[in-house]
Amino acid sequence: MSKPVITVFGATGAQGGGLARALLADAGRHFAVRAVTRKPDGAAARLLRERGATVVLADLDDVASVQRALEGSYGAFLVTNFWEHFSAERELEQAHHLAAAAAQAGVRHAIWSTLEDTREFFPADGTRMPVLQGKFNVPHFDAKGEANRFFAQQRVPVTYLYSSGYWENLIHFGMGPKRGPDGKLAITFPTGSARIPWIGVEDIGIAAREIFLRADALIGESIGLAGEHLNGAQMAVHLSTALGEHVTYHAVTPEQFRGFEFPGADELGNMWQFKRDFEGAYASRRNMERVKSLHPGIANFATWLAANKTRIPVAPAS
Repeated sequence: MSKPVITVFGATGAQGGGLARALLADAGRHFAVRAVTRKPDGAAARLLRERGATVVLADLDDVASVQRALEGSYGAFLVTNFWEHFSAERELEQAHHLAAAAAQAGVRHAIWSTLEDTREFFPADGTRMPVLQGKFNVPHFDAKGEANRFFAQQRVPVTYLYSSGYWENLIHFGMGPKRGPDGKLAITFPTGSARIPWIGVEDIGIAAREIFLRADALIGESIGLAGEHLNGAQMAVHLSTALGEHVTYHAVTPEQFRGFEFPGADELGNMWQFKRDFEGAYASRRNMERVKSLHPGIANFATWLAANKTRIPVAPAS
């Protein structure tokens, strides 16, 4: 008999890639993997194909291609990437395409990778932080959280998966230690002493695989993931040990962070402020006891650093 198909959107990206690899590495090979990408001839897609995945082309802006990708699927991992276009409205439209196509295809278990709609915590009125894109506090959070209702409206059997910030952002997103004019390394976040949940992307994939394996038991559930909750000073200590050089935590204000001159600084400044100001609610959704019941081997920061420290770009001391 053929195995049930899990269709993985974003299969050559962070979360989707982690899940595709986890499913393909499953000793029981419980599922067949259909990897969805816009670049089926790219290196990442070729690697998945070599490992046994079926690679298909789809674009989240093209609902017909999304529907084709989902045909015959038992399950689907559904994710959008705000950072490709920086538009919350476009992300909402893409999420609607995913929900409608999953319903049309009769998907029996979907995982929707989502985040908090911060407007459920405080209004987007500019009182606490600048309003972005007309009606959002943190567009890439708010759009995903608002899109949760699409899956309910379409009656998609869904598990809502709340991830945390990726430690891989220290490698790829410019969040790693920077060398200052004094030659010393520092990390910079506007989170004060708040303990923030973080995670490695491979562990998101392993946890998502477990959700699919548990099937109906987790449909309708909201599950938050984290590898560890750390404040900036704790992260600096771990980085110092791993890199063999002292790293300082530079705590700035959200206002200062929003003023940094890189694309998305205002968005990220608002995001960090939300995580800081609502530390309790944000962290409690990513309860470590529940996370470990789903994925007992999830990596903490020290474990992740042991495997990845050489990938973190650090300017040499002069």
